[in-house]
Amino acid sequence: MSVLLGEAELREQLMRANEQFRKLAAEHKTYADQLDKLASRSYLTEEEKLQETTLKKKKLLLKDQMYSMVQKYRRELEGRP
Repeated sequence: MSVLLGEAELREQLMRANEQFRKLAAEHKTYADQLDKLASRSYLTEEEKLQETTLKKKKLLLKDQMYSMVQKYRRELEGRP
């Protein structure tokens, strides 16, 4: 049986069924919110610039982890190892 679900549907299913995925998504949102606050400032101190870079790296790492989980879940649904 071929299951053709889009990325959004797979993410929604993982949000409902997987606690680890929910934690990653919540942490990702926290970093995104912090970055939005920094982006709204007209001037960043050197410390804030460093914080911004660190937050972007952490957010990207979480995004990569979430993407890997989605791909693994997709393979499981399709019956592939």
